[in-house]
Amino acid sequence: MSFERGSFALTLFRLPEKLPDDALELFESKAAGKLDDLKDELAVGWVSGRHLLERKINEATATCGGHFYLSLRTAQRKIPASLLNAECRMEELEYMQMNKLLFVPNKVRRQIKKDIEEKRLMQMTPVLSGIPFVIDKTSSMLYLGTSSPTKMDTFLSLFLDTFKMEPVQIGIDDMMFRMFKQDVTGLKPVRFSKNCKAESNPGRDFVTWLWFHCEERGGKLKTKDFGDFELMIEGPITFALSDEAEGSGETVVRKGNPLRSAEAKAALDVGKKIKKAKFTIARDKEIWSGTIDADLMTFSGLKLPEGEKLDDPGSIFAERVNLLHIFQNVIQEYFRMFASSVRGEKWAKEESEILKWGAEKQAY
Repeated sequence: MSFERGSFALTLFRLPEKLPDDALELFESKAAGKLDDLKDELAVGWVSGRHLLERKINEATATCGGHFYLSLRTAQRKIPASLLNAECRMEELEYMQMNKLLFVPNKVRRQIKKDIEEKRLMQMTPVLSGIPFVIDKTSSMLYLGTSSPTKMDTFLSLFLDTFKMEPVQIGIDDMMFRMFKQDVTGLKPVRFSKNCKAESNPGRDFVTWLWFHCEERGGKLKTKDFGDFELMIEGPITFALSDEAEGSGETVVRKGNPLRSAEAKAALDVGKKIKKAKFTIARDKEIWSGTIDADLMTFSGLKLPEGEKLDDPGSIFAERVNLLHIFQNVIQEYFRMFASSVRGEKWAKEESEILKWGAEKQAY
């Protein structure tokens, strides 16, 4: 998975301040270690974005199209459990036979395991994984190629250790503060069915509102800097109650036309909101598509428009980062539209339109 081609997972971050001039030197100060020195502890460090073995970080290896392009590499040697268990059992059987015993004392078993681990560990091929990321130096945006909270925590920990500052995820809380100087409590809970009371879940309210906006208003958005867009919410789609534990009370609709299905209407009727859904954003012939997670405000399977037919890899990469820049601005502008509506003086009128939409939805 990389930002150079194809689809990828994405979490949006902004840097609270610009990186220092010696940013590449600081990255290299926390570069990944040599694989020959790797043991059983998990080792983390920076490598270039080109491949996971490139530990040298400089202008030539860690920039592309004018942007920083690196990966966080994790590495560890592991003895497969099946191999370790088999070798331990073989040694235990030999021990019992030599000592004419029916069992192996616990102390001996522990020592056998320790000896095998010491003998085998350095023979194991290191297991590598990487989290790619791009830093747009002009906008101070950081595009992280994962939607996993665990991987995000690993990344943020090392970034903080490297730069003494922590990137801020562009989520509901951050957008509310930057756009309206309020925390998330400034958003009223949204009802999508007359049968249910309003329960607060801002992320799901936003994505479910996008569905309403898509069906009733064509998903239109006008921006000052990037032109006009249309958004469509698609299936497969996951609905969930805001007060249910993860996985409990969820409805997943996949086949046919999920948003026109009886299951989707029934989910709305009992107060469920969109937890995860596919989306398409279009500007003329350009299309961004993927899946949005309403709780985490992350994206998976994100595909960018094809762009122009360029020959230079640096120019192609710069174009893709620019398309990411447009994407994150458009997502934020859709949120601004949603939050402005919920906070506005005409919210009562819009809420009645939403409830009417939910009640009159046709199911097939």
